[in-house]
Amino acid sequence: MESGIHGSLKVGLFGIGLDTYWPQFKGLKQRLEGYQQHIHRRLEDESVIVIDAGMVDNLEKSYEAAGLFRREQVDLIFLYISTYALSATVLPVVQQTRVPVVVLNLQPSRRIDYESFNRLGSREEMTGEWLAHCQACSAPEIASVFNRAGIAYHLVTGTLDDAESWQEIEAWVDAAQVANVLSRTNIGLMGHYYDGMLDVYSDYTQLAAVFKCHFSLIEVDELVALRGSVTEAELQAMLTRFQQTFQVSLECSPAELRRAAVTTCALSRLVQKHGLGALAYYYEGQPGSPAEDTITSVIAGNTLLTANHVPVAGEYEVKNVLAMKILDTFGVGGSFSEFYAMDFEDDIVMLGHDGPAHAAIAEGKVNLVPLQVYHGKPGKGLSIQMSVANGPVTLLSVLQDQAGQLRLLVAEGQSEAGPVLQIGNTNSRYRFPIGAKAFVNTWAKAGPSHHCAIGVGHIANKIERLAELLGIKVIRVC
Repeated sequence: MESGIHGSLKVGLFGIGLDTYWPQFKGLKQRLEGYQQHIHRRLEDESVIVIDAGMVDNLEKSYEAAGLFRREQVDLIFLYISTYALSATVLPVVQQTRVPVVVLNLQPSRRIDYESFNRLGSREEMTGEWLAHCQACSAPEIASVFNRAGIAYHLVTGTLDDAESWQEIEAWVDAAQVANVLSRTNIGLMGHYYDGMLDVYSDYTQLAAVFKCHFSLIEVDELVALRGSVTEAELQAMLTRFQQTFQVSLECSPAELRRAAVTTCALSRLVQKHGLGALAYYYEGQPGSPAEDTITSVIAGNTLLTANHVPVAGEYEVKNVLAMKILDTFGVGGSFSEFYAMDFEDDIVMLGHDGPAHAAIAEGKVNLVPLQVYHGKPGKGLSIQMSVANGPVTLLSVLQDQAGQLRLLVAEGQSEAGPVLQIGNTNSRYRFPIGAKAFVNTWAKAGPSHHCAIGVGHIANKIERLAELLGIKVIRVC
């Protein structure tokens, strides 16, 4: 399986059958075990470790499988229905392991070859052949028991090799990988909220409970102090990196480039020191203070971090940095955005922000330009100007509803070429299948904050599976 996700995931795999069948139908068990090995091989790659418990066909083996999965600390279980099996041999494995389970109801072929089947030499042979195709027989029984036991589960129905089924399976693997990464992510929170942005205020405890991430509260003074320890060699190396990564405007003064480079070096040290996987920040500082000098020179560094799997969200937008992290872990980017304008003539919506951007998903090279005014914020300095790559995109927001519950809000659209605002910010043109007006109305009425994350490609189906694994609801606009 191919994935843009970094890291490894442990998945448990076990097949289910009925030991009563094996002496009755010669070769049936070996045939079904071969199908399970086929699934094993398709699941396993450099980012997925398969812990295979083999064929569970009686109660004793179900306890053994549960013990194996607990010892190996699997993140997800795939339950392969190889033939009819008793639900009593299924329930202990899932109950005792206590991780999400995906039931694979996969026939070996799209249909039984009726003509060949009916020419088999005996009814015993016919029955054995049928049992190799009767995966669906156990699906209702397993579902019934899981429903009554209060176990969440997911069902994939199809054949061993059909593309649709494997797209579903891969979506579950990718979603589990993202959930796994989130559970090991330390998110830095530096500074404070932009005063008065009530929509971005967040409940860290609730976010940690759902996404299983950790939050570290970081002082701006620490970043200020780290700037003071940057060496000239480190500074020069970062200036070289700027030239290699960005299209540096000739308007950028040497002094501003040096100021941004020093802060970028300090940000890198901050991330390494705290083991951060994401960062949300906002600060202003007194005019002329070291804190203001620091915080007005972070955009270039934030952009480099974001493109290298440490997304950074401005305006202390904690919920949105989680959305950015989710998209980045899916391997599709995750650029910090908000609504900029609507073009009713072209029926598109413009979204962007003053930074940070996700340079890895830019259309062309990313421009580093000077701004004499950071709109709505103090100071001046360097900024990022880019557009998201033309083609399919997915928008994602983490929102909190009136009842205090977290939701994922998602939409699919297209980033397209055309005129954008040359104001030293990221901004792009987006078209949605329901039209600009309906999109803005529907998206806004769902109640997100005014920020969102944008990634390339259409992955709403994977985000829906992630929401199921996290136990929260997803709202899909289009």
